[in-house]
Amino acid sequence: MRKLLLALSFLAPFTCADVVVITNPSGPDAMDANQVRDLFIGRSKSLPNGQAADPIDLESGQALREEFHTKVTGRSQAQLNAFWSKQVFTGKGQPPRTLSSTGAVKSAVASTPGAIGYIDSSEVDDSVKVVLTP
Repeated sequence: MRKLLLALSFLAPFTCADVVVITNPSGPDAMDANQVRDLFIGRSKSLPNGQAADPIDLESGQALREEFHTKVTGRSQAQLNAFWSKQVFTGKGQPPRTLSSTGAVKSAVASTPGAIGYIDSSEVDDSVKVVLTP
């Protein structure tokens, strides 16, 4: 039992990600969770500073995506899938574009004015601006 607990303690740091919402450095200085949620579910199309928003999501199945959507949009993966299926079917919207890794999200946000995404807090550098820590 003691060995199991010791082994699990080494894994704990790798399973607990701290998600942060990031924008391009030209983006707003801060956003609240409702503003971010509205961008990621298509209710809003612009950042608080007036820039056209380009939300970028991680692909399904990633732990950080689950954490972000649980904390910010309040929706599980199944709920998101159902929501976007209905939006697309009725012509009311398209889901945000998805990328395969947090590195790709950070790079896209850093190089795209108006882009907004999320990464693990350990990956933040001066190429992006943290606007929300949910």
